[in-house]
Amino acid sequence: MAKQAIEQTGIIPRSIIRTFDRFRKQLLPGSEKLVIQEFRISRFQVLVSVKCLLSLTVIPLLTNYLLKNFLLIPVTENFWNRQQNEIFLNSYQQDRAFEEIRKFEEKIYFEFLTNDIDSNLLVIPINDYHLDSNRYEVTEKKLVLQKKFLQEEIQEKTIELAIHYNQESIIALTNLFGDFITFGVVSFLVIWMKPQIIILKSFLTESIYSLSDTTKSFLLILGTDLLVGFHSPRGWEICLELILRHLGFPENQDFIYLFVATFPVLLDTVFKYWIFRYLNQISPSTVATYHSMIE
Repeated sequence: MAKQAIEQTGIIPRSIIRTFDRFRKQLLPGSEKLVIQEFRISRFQVLVSVKCLLSLTVIPLLTNYLLKNFLLIPVTENFWNRQQNEIFLNSYQQDRAFEEIRKFEEKIYFEFLTNDIDSNLLVIPINDYHLDSNRYEVTEKKLVLQKKFLQEEIQEKTIELAIHYNQESIIALTNLFGDFITFGVVSFLVIWMKPQIIILKSFLTESIYSLSDTTKSFLLILGTDLLVGFHSPRGWEICLELILRHLGFPENQDFIYLFVATFPVLLDTVFKYWIFRYLNQISPSTVATYHSMIE
């Protein structure tokens, strides 16, 4: 028969069995050598795990940084600025730019009504309309100057937004290609470092299982509340919008709402199944503590 991956529960708690087993090993001859050997194995496991974790983190990030700054950004800028005439990567960027221009116009108009920065341009005396033709011409000049000043401010803001969103489109394309290549690098490392990853997985599993039942229950509640809790939908919306904007994809609200309405529910079902099917067999005391904390 194949060896079972999950230790079966029995009448006697496993913690008592493990304690008795450690006590029995300490009484046997040569227990010092056994302790030294276990320490060496534990030390080797920690070193390999740290090295593997650093490799899986530093190498992809460094590759992404060097690739984007020295290859992808120059190539994308050359293509985007010379091979086509578009500024916006999608219509959602254009809508955001128009909204910013509208808010800027309202802000400038409000400042003209309330601010006395240049009273000669912004304040038109009421009595000017009742004076002779010379005074009327002065008033007309003030209106022309005011209108010209407004147009210059709006034009300057429009150019600023055009440069900003043009650069944002370039960065989005660069992020898309760079992240795709980084994913390939991570996949290669996972295949190439498979033995080290097995050791890392074993080390993390032992580290988690060595925590107290209260700590494990706290981490479990924290994770479930963040991912599938009552306030999590808004967090999912923000994260999904940032990811779509990072990759340059359209920020379709219908897609975002559909994702938020389905994925957390599926994730919550997976959590409950994992707790019932696996965690209940591995650590029943943790499950009992978890239910006591959420009630």
